[in-house]
Amino acid sequence: MSNYLKKLVVKPRSEIRLKHFDPGYHGRQESHKSALPEIQENRQKMEELQYLMYAENKHSLLIVLQGLDAAGKDGVVRHVLTGMNPEGCVAVNFKEPTPKELAHDFLWRVHPHVPAKGSVAIFNRSHYEDVLVARVHGLVPKKIWSKRYDQINDFEQLIATENNTTILKFFLHISKDEQLARFKKRLDDPTRQWKISESDYKEREYWGDYVKAFEDVLTRTSTECAPWFIIPSNHKWFRDLAISQIIVRQMEAMGMQLPKPTVNLAEIRRKYHQAENGEKGDRRKKR
Repeated sequence: MSNYLKKLVVKPRSEIRLKHFDPGYHGRQESHKSALPEIQENRQKMEELQYLMYAENKHSLLIVLQGLDAAGKDGVVRHVLTGMNPEGCVAVNFKEPTPKELAHDFLWRVHPHVPAKGSVAIFNRSHYEDVLVARVHGLVPKKIWSKRYDQINDFEQLIATENNTTILKFFLHISKDEQLARFKKRLDDPTRQWKISESDYKEREYWGDYVKAFEDVLTRTSTECAPWFIIPSNHKWFRDLAISQIIVRQMEAMGMQLPKPTVNLAEIRRKYHQAENGEKGDRRKKR
């Protein structure tokens, strides 16, 4: 079995050029059918590990999803993370900032959504929009966005150390041809037409600018405490396989355990049997 945790991670201080990464890579698996058993096994493990995390209440997990339009961010949430218990998991989508948010620093709106101990947060788009969209469209000058890489690294270091948060960041890597093919599917499928946006093709004109912006993000913000993973995503099933495997392996590495009972079990058993016997006696009297 391939170890995608090691194979797909962006090592700190690596100079990333996305042309060197094949978005059509699919490892040893040849089809969704052959990958499905491992994907299902990973989902089951994630459910069990999340239960441990919730019960132990010592760790938290932040999953960041980024990619160009139609890369599959919603699909990851829907297909990979369906096993997560909603009681301990929340998905957040950072869209265009509101006027109130713009009146604060760019991380102000993000911090309230980082996961508390015992929980999982999924950022479907994230604080990285402020060094991607903001850069590509010139929403802020270079002297502003160029400082944000270090500010993001400091922010992620803070939540990793102060809140024992494991941070996993996934860049969903698709080709330009694959994006266009997915746009066609949206046009042809009435159940997907709601996803169509006026900006789809306009943003496509900035493909090269976005690629450069993503390369700088991957180069400058993949750290020991908050690594990036470049996920080949032309094959949706491989995307799901790789991400689910990485999440499981990182959660297993946390060494989580169920907490010991905080009550005297012998005393609780005595009370249980006392209540049980008392209720049996009451039922006999009613007869």
